[in-house]
Amino acid sequence: MIMQERFRGCLIGGAIGDALGYPVEFLELADIQDKYGHAGLTDLETDERSGTAIISDDTQMTLFTASGLLWARHRMENRGIGGYIESGIYPSYMRWLYTQDHISRRPAFLKEQAFERDGVPNIMDVKALLACRAPGNTCLSALGSGCMGEMESPINNSKGCGGVMRVAPIGLFLHSTPHFAFGTAAKAAAITHGHPSGYLSAGVLASIIANLVNDKSLIESCEDGIGFLQEFVGHEETSSILKLTLDLANSNISPDKAIEKIGLGWVGEEALAIALYCVLKETDPRTALLLSVNNDGDSDSTGAICGNILGAMYGLSMLPEEWTAKIEIKDFIIAMADALYKETVSRTQ
Repeated sequence: MIMQERFRGCLIGGAIGDALGYPVEFLELADIQDKYGHAGLTDLETDERSGTAIISDDTQMTLFTASGLLWARHRMENRGIGGYIESGIYPSYMRWLYTQDHISRRPAFLKEQAFERDGVPNIMDVKALLACRAPGNTCLSALGSGCMGEMESPINNSKGCGGVMRVAPIGLFLHSTPHFAFGTAAKAAAITHGHPSGYLSAGVLASIIANLVNDKSLIESCEDGIGFLQEFVGHEETSSILKLTLDLANSNISPDKAIEKIGLGWVGEEALAIALYCVLKETDPRTALLLSVNNDGDSDSTGAICGNILGAMYGLSMLPEEWTAKIEIKDFIIAMADALYKETVSRTQ
């Protein structure tokens, strides 16, 4: 499979899962079934005015992560120093914060940057990314504090899923070094989420995405992620739930009962585990995506993570074509995936 298809699939798949789950994010399964019938949600809903399927803050922040990676690479090349977090990802998250509260804390960040003049789309020009789409309070408060959280200096004790749901681009961009992708994603999540389960779950997702892009199986990718976890203090909760997820996927327990055992997905390790379970249990992308959003928990985040994994595994062409066509800002998402891909290719030639 052409690697570029995996990059596109990962970001579009995440947007599909996000858009599927967004209308039912705060509904329990019984409420979803009351609204849509016993089968629950079975199709992608579209906005009456635009005719597109609306993305939430999950896809917004994922795209700001992607933009931050490109920003960091450009600044690091020009300066000869720096790292992905401080040179691009954190400034990009501060840009996203501005789109939500319109407080100009760092005006220089809001201007068009040099890397956005070289064929890379300017994220601040995209109207859908400036809209308020149920942003997480933890992300807002942590970024608004003026401090950048770190694993060694936690900004709070939150393990909400707002850290893991946005880091798939790190796995794509750093796919040649899955271990480094793990560490970078964990650091990116720790900017806003200080509990180990909030940032280590992000590390696992990025390493899984990286390994899938390198054509490893999902089982192998999960096992590698669990292995990387062992290096970090506080890994036990995330390690335990991932091992449970692998066992449940190999069991005869019904999917609804299995997901119930995993949790609701509002916290990082549960959101990752639910998404993984759905991909492990259902080989058909459409079925897996629907399973990931028809539950009691954080449906847009579990759907987004599920879609990221499916897209990295199967590529864009294996995702439901009619759903891809409906996604809000589809062309921008593909352009961002292509920018990530081209930058990684240019570094390996």
